[in-house]
Amino acid sequence: MPTLNWIGKEAMVKPMIEAQELARRFNEDEAVWRSYEHKRALRRLLGSRSPLPEDILDYLDWQAAERECRAVRAVGFFHP
Repeated sequence: MPTLNWIGKEAMVKPMIEAQELARRFNEDEAVWRSYEHKRALRRLLGSRSPLPEDILDYLDWQAAERECRAVRAVGFFHP
């Protein structure tokens, strides 16, 4: 019967880890969105003189926000 107790504890830990992962992803997405909104508002406030269409400029702002806010997760070791 000890195996059943162990399985029960593992079953309880996994949903907690999944909930933490969902919260982490939500917070990361929120940070990207806030950065994007800031960049877009600043560009519009200052008046962009770029010949590119507005949707392209919005896309470039989104890419810049993702680069700044998303953590790059890698597997392995970093040797400087």
